[in-house]
Amino acid sequence: MSHLPNLLTLLRIGATPVLILFLDARQYEAAFWIFLLAGITDGLDGYIAKRFNCQSRLGAILDPAADKILLLSAFVMLTILGDLPFWLMLLAGFRDLLIVGGYLVLVSMNDEVAMRPSRVSKLNTVMQITLVICILVHNAGWLDLTVLREVLIPAVLATTVVSGAHYLWVWGIRREAGDGG
Repeated sequence: MSHLPNLLTLLRIGATPVLILFLDARQYEAAFWIFLLAGITDGLDGYIAKRFNCQSRLGAILDPAADKILLLSAFVMLTILGDLPFWLMLLAGFRDLLIVGGYLVLVSMNDEVAMRPSRVSKLNTVMQITLVICILVHNAGWLDLTVLREVLIPAVLATTVVSGAHYLWVWGIRREAGDGG
């Protein structure tokens, strides 16, 4: 049982190339189900890890990495397919690189840094996931979500900028205070 959360996380990472292949083939229905199942494994691995006290350092690293890999891959493919503006994909990718790079800088300056996503970062992730699902549902032909997509794009822009700026601000305060966590 103790390895189940990490196994679910690895399955999510493994689902990413499958998602990419379905998107490349414009099989939006299948891509939706893969994306949804990956999201379920994300919730399930966290629940199992906490409920059965089998959290691990590896899981703490793999889980957010799996989320970023899946979401950024979806953003890249949806940009290639013309469903997302290039600048939004670029901004989301740069924010993720900023977070990973900032974390690595803090770790190099300190022995260990507790990495906890901020509320605005969680909101940004929810907005990004909602945007991907909106596009997949629309392109599958299930619902016309054009208006929702047009509302979500600026919302994702705003939460991406604010969450990236928030990380920079918090990390700047840590650096000034010499606080590692």
